[in-house]
Amino acid sequence: MGFPLLLGPLVTLHELGHYLVGRWFGVKAEAFSIGFGKEIWGRTDSRGTRWKVSALPLGGYVQFKGDMDPASIPHPEAAANATPEERDGSFHHASLGKRALIVFAGPAMNIIVTLAIFISFFMMFGKPVPVNVEEQMTIGSFSEQSAAPAAGLEVGDKIVSIDGEPVVGFQELIRAVQLYPNTVLDIGIERDGEEMVFPVRTYSVEQEDRFGNKGTIGLIGITAAAEQSRYDYEDVGLIQSTQLSLQQTGMLVDMMVTGIKQILVGDRSVKELGGPVTIGKYAGEQLSLGPLAFFNLAALISLNLAFINLLPIPALDGGHLAFYAAEAIRRKPLGPRSTEVAYRAGVALVLALMVFVTFIDIAKLPFFGN
Repeated sequence: MGFPLLLGPLVTLHELGHYLVGRWFGVKAEAFSIGFGKEIWGRTDSRGTRWKVSALPLGGYVQFKGDMDPASIPHPEAAANATPEERDGSFHHASLGKRALIVFAGPAMNIIVTLAIFISFFMMFGKPVPVNVEEQMTIGSFSEQSAAPAAGLEVGDKIVSIDGEPVVGFQELIRAVQLYPNTVLDIGIERDGEEMVFPVRTYSVEQEDRFGNKGTIGLIGITAAAEQSRYDYEDVGLIQSTQLSLQQTGMLVDMMVTGIKQILVGDRSVKELGGPVTIGKYAGEQLSLGPLAFFNLAALISLNLAFINLLPIPALDGGHLAFYAAEAIRRKPLGPRSTEVAYRAGVALVLALMVFVTFIDIAKLPFFGN
């Protein structure tokens, strides 16, 4: 139940971004599909757009006039030899700027959804403000595994920064550390009015949530001198909520980039990747916790959709934008043959990645011993 409730609206809004900006610029949409493959329901509107739901619910597309297929791969010969009637309303005969804005509108819509959810949360509940910051950030004790004492930290030190970034509140400290298992971090502290920096190696802990989902996090093994999780909530208006939402979104993007880097260099296992099965599992779990948890996951998945689609892989939105950037620099499009080959290679790569993460998903299922 959670999977269609989560991905269905997010994919629809993504494609609606493409469609609305395309329509604004006078580009004709021939098809608007939620899902891929065989059509299971559809209707054609007065503008000639076929609105449909397709059998494979793992995405969607808008096929504009002039597209060779749903991936918006241009047909080189047809584009070059198009008649004035065929050029009218054709995506590939729109100006470079209009094409770029139409393509960017999909990821932009997902970013707007993420921001809107976070803005709503901040306006409803307020800005979290840590209580008794001085004691929250003061070291009360160390765990047996902690490398902090050997690195030079002492009980009574006040932690002020991690890798040069200021931290306020113990939960902020946890977020700054947990993404970096078995990594040396520069811990900035204040002792007797003097600021010092000590390199401390984190240790790895496998964490399991109430649903049995596992993940590896980094810890430095310290306990605060005061209760660690006490927060008050300060009422904020629309402007400040928007600022806080932008900060939260930026932090999530930074976490995504860091996580991908760690997987590429081998610091994290590829098993931590998740595909449609994992998303469906998480969606159901968060839905069972209530609407706030579910909408929080929706904000995260929406941002992930924007991030993935903006990767410079041909056939994804980011790949189209990369080609348009090259066209702007060269002042002419890339060659039709090279463009077609690149797009087809991009489609193959995306399909291979989907199969790969789906196999990872399946391997995580209980009947495989996980």
